[in-house]
Amino acid sequence: MNNKTIVVALGGNAISREFEEGNITQQFENTRASLASLIPLLRDGYKMVITHGNGPQVGNALIRVEESRQLVPPLPLGIIVADLEGGMGYMIQQSLANKLHDAGVDRKIMTILTQVLVDKDDPSILDPTKFIGPFFQKEEVAKLEETRKWTMKEDRGGKYRRVVSSPIPVSIYEKDIIRTLVEQGIVVVAGGGGGIPVYFDERGWLEGIDGVIDKDRTSAVLAHEIGADSLVIVTGVDKVAINFGKADQQELSRLTVSEAKQYLDDGQFPAGSMGPKIGAAIDFIENGGKQVIITSIEKAAEALKGNEGTVIVKE
Repeated sequence: MNNKTIVVALGGNAISREFEEGNITQQFENTRASLASLIPLLRDGYKMVITHGNGPQVGNALIRVEESRQLVPPLPLGIIVADLEGGMGYMIQQSLANKLHDAGVDRKIMTILTQVLVDKDDPSILDPTKFIGPFFQKEEVAKLEETRKWTMKEDRGGKYRRVVSSPIPVSIYEKDIIRTLVEQGIVVVAGGGGGIPVYFDERGWLEGIDGVIDKDRTSAVLAHEIGADSLVIVTGVDKVAINFGKADQQELSRLTVSEAKQYLDDGQFPAGSMGPKIGAAIDFIENGGKQVIITSIEKAAEALKGNEGTVIVKE
């Protein structure tokens, strides 16, 4: 077994692709294809935690809730995230087990429902900004805000959507369990969709918060708390770039934390795309992590060898 522990944060495109319907057959096909690049790493003995996004799946689940609320009781957001952690963990766990079987690699896999501790007074709880769920017409907003106590904001096309909080993750409640499993060489699937946001109330009980957590920030906290050497953030591009999409676009093979902060301040990494990934990378390294690699799933194995992707280091 390799002495190195890595956390691999799969982006949303690893399971649901843009311009696809996103049915379960397609999700399984995408999951199998995405996980193929992890087999060389597991064959080499890397200890691994896999996290993943769930944005499209949460949106679909909330549409189901809205369409069926006259027939069955609606599910709160925390339960939906937990359900998806289980369902998507099953897809990843089964698909990876099959890939390992075909490759002749003997590794065990376990999915952990992950509760993520947040500050109950996080500013985002008072001023939610994360769009989720279906679109509504302007004339529906007042009734939704009154009857369901939702916060609604205008999204694209003049339509409105529900917004929820996206608090900053503080700690992973199951971190000790995850660390123990990883040390035994078990591949752990955890932190799905950023995990279920929870806090401790005055009794010391865990209570849920109606919100969602950024998956990459949760991955950074988890990587720190289990002592991972590297955090690999998988996205839709091979390398991080500045002036993205412009004639003078420049791909970056290496970034220091100070350079990453400067580019972030300069607006090179927008909040809706690369920004949270760079922020998570900075957090991980400033908390003692050795390196963060940002790359596509196809380049992940080569990126860990230093041949692909963008590596972010302290200096």
